[in-house]
Amino acid sequence: MSEVKVNKVSPRSGTGLQLGDSGDTITIPSGATLANAGTATGFASIDWQSTVVTGATHTASANQGIWINTTSNACNLTLPGSPSVGDQLIFSDFARTWASNAVTLTLNGSKYQGNTSPVPIYDTEGETVHIVYSGSTQGWIPINDGAVAMETPQSYSAHYLVVGGGGGGGMGVPAGGSAGGGGGAGGLLTNFGGAAITLTGGATYTVTVGNAGAQSNSAPGGAGGDGGDSVLSGTGITTITAIGGGGGGGQGATPGRDGGSGGGGAREAGTGGGGSGTSGQGNDGGTGLTGGAEPPYYPSGGGGGAGAAGGDSSSGGAGNGGNGLSNSITGSAVNYAGGGGGTIAVSGGSVGSGGSGGGGAGAPYNSNGVAGTANTGGGGGGAGNSGSGNSGAGGTGVVILSVPDASYSGTTTGSPTVATGVSGKTVITFTGSGSYTA
Repeated sequence: MSEVKVNKVSPRSGTGLQLGDSGDTITIPSGATLANAGTATGFASIDWQSTVVTGATHTASANQGIWINTTSNACNLTLPGSPSVGDQLIFSDFARTWASNAVTLTLNGSKYQGNTSPVPIYDTEGETVHIVYSGSTQGWIPINDGAVAMETPQSYSAHYLVVGGGGGGGMGVPAGGSAGGGGGAGGLLTNFGGAAITLTGGATYTVTVGNAGAQSNSAPGGAGGDGGDSVLSGTGITTITAIGGGGGGGQGATPGRDGGSGGGGAREAGTGGGGSGTSGQGNDGGTGLTGGAEPPYYPSGGGGGAGAAGGDSSSGGAGNGGNGLSNSITGSAVNYAGGGGGTIAVSGGSVGSGGSGGGGAGAPYNSNGVAGTANTGGGGGGAGNSGSGNSGAGGTGVVILSVPDASYSGTTTGSPTVATGVSGKTVITFTGSGSYTA
């Protein structure tokens, strides 16, 4: 091997100097230092800029390190045009002010993390971002951004089922001819099988699951409690509120209460009407027999359901709870939001059955009304003229989200049940309040 020892190599003519030919390997020995006092191009090294960027806009060049001071204003940073694989860029929060005035990137024709929108926004105090160009398929990719790795979250479609808590059944007075009405089912809202809503990637969607309407006890008797509202809310969607079911009528409050579906009316002279349901969510409660000659069993009305009104009482017995609706968002057909059955004040007549979808049956004489089934929004069964026993409480509500398997983020609170691979969808079932981050 030949060796040339000189202190300086200059071009024979002009200003260009070439070391070796195409395909040659130029080796810098271990322990040697290659010092750059000019401008180096084609290397992966970072050229930190001595001037701090303070303007509202700035265009970066490949392989630069940039200090960005946003004390006075936010900054829009344009990425290098026509980048090559391996090009890098580092930009850093010079004055720790990005949380107040963020840095927004203009992609300048390239992708960022495989996407062209939304544009990345960096707004974390003290953040330093290091990105490398990977090629046209994925574009610029952060290898260290000090905060969240995914800066271009994508929106995607979702379906939902939201059911309010069911109303509790009403209770008749322990002395005299009075029977409590069945509780109304919680309101039911769904877009399953219809137009999807759009969830914004990275946004958090809050879920509230409606409480069960309280039962009414036998002393002195009264209307059942209303169920709680179930709510789904968050960025880019209209808040979805399924109203809790109305409590069944009882002694001292004999009409059924209004709600998602209305509670059934109690048997009490003159005022045994069913409560009103909410349009698009449920149906009215049934009517308890009122006025005129005392019928033999003093029956009450059934609570309304999502699919049908509560049954009216008759001289032979109480009204049935209105049926709920079937929904297959979980991959199997399940009935939700059935009304609670009405009851009788003396033994002998028929009690009302609960509506399909978790409605509780009315109580036989001197017995407890059946509670609505948990997480169906079913109404509780009414109870009659009794010195013992209670009406049935309503069933708690439920909120279910269905999103594409590939889009599911895995970020939830409130411990929902998660099922994947349901016809390509991930189904998130909330039986208690929580949240989902898209």
